[in-house]
Amino acid sequence: MPRPRDADAAGTTRNAPAPARAQGARGARRAPSTGRAAAARARIGISGWRYAPWRGEFYPAGLPQKRELEYAAERFSSIELNGSFYSLQRPESYARWYADVPDDFVFAVKGSRYITHMLRLGDVATALANFFASGLFELREKLGPLLWQLPPTFAFDAERLERFFGMLPRDAAAASKLARRHDARVEGRARLDADPGSRFRHAIEVRHRSFVQPAFVKLLRRHDIALVVADTAGKWPLMEDVTAGFVYVRLHGDKKIYESGYSDEVLDGWARRIRAWKAGGQAEDARTVSDAPPRRKARDVYVYFDNDVKVHAPFDAISLAAKLME
Repeated sequence: MPRPRDADAAGTTRNAPAPARAQGARGARRAPSTGRAAAARARIGISGWRYAPWRGEFYPAGLPQKRELEYAAERFSSIELNGSFYSLQRPESYARWYADVPDDFVFAVKGSRYITHMLRLGDVATALANFFASGLFELREKLGPLLWQLPPTFAFDAERLERFFGMLPRDAAAASKLARRHDARVEGRARLDADPGSRFRHAIEVRHRSFVQPAFVKLLRRHDIALVVADTAGKWPLMEDVTAGFVYVRLHGDKKIYESGYSDEVLDGWARRIRAWKAGGQAEDARTVSDAPPRRKARDVYVYFDNDVKVHAPFDAISLAAKLME
């Protein structure tokens, strides 16, 4: 089961200044595409933003809680939205989050634990429909990858994964069609129409040793689903196999999960890997279980720090983002 996400300790003040970055009118729609392919980006952020120990240390003392997302979004280009893991959120919440962040900001959204941990990917058609109908479409063009995290007791099951992957929508039409299959749990509060042109990209995080095999990587590549590169201080598997058109990284702590911060030397190593992924390849010393993927011109990279217990996450994210600008 997941750990509590909001402790009640506070630390010393070391508020983070906002780095220079393009800002637009909050809540405005992104300009129409020119038809050119967007350049690949490395987005460095945090997993969640509402933590009591961060108040007075990352967040300035006295900052209203309702402004914490706005403050964080001025410092990061992406945040992993994890409240959706614990319960179905509401359309008005997604709409408020959309309005609170800059135009070029992107949310990663964590899929429901009801689907991954309780149903364990079996008989999930209605649960998936409820998740997509719950308000997700209110994020519009600010919706980034969807994260599906499997529990540590979930072993590799190719047939079950194959069925689940086949149900995941990839475009607006498929997502809207799926959302219309919702049940009474979201009746009267559903949002059923995804923005035309929306695309839905999926990543999966695994925590059982049985997944460390080429057959799993091959399955992900066939469905274009990203294998989450998860640093968990050795507690769960760490695989760097590139399996999709983008790379998704979660940094939970390299010495003590959820607690330890990352040294400057270790962050240099992650920066080197991110540059290789962004350029369409992978690091020469990548920890993989399969053959290298076909090289691409470029890949988007999403990195989220989840070592939040000791308030390391936001400061590690700022440090890593600065290294990538060097």
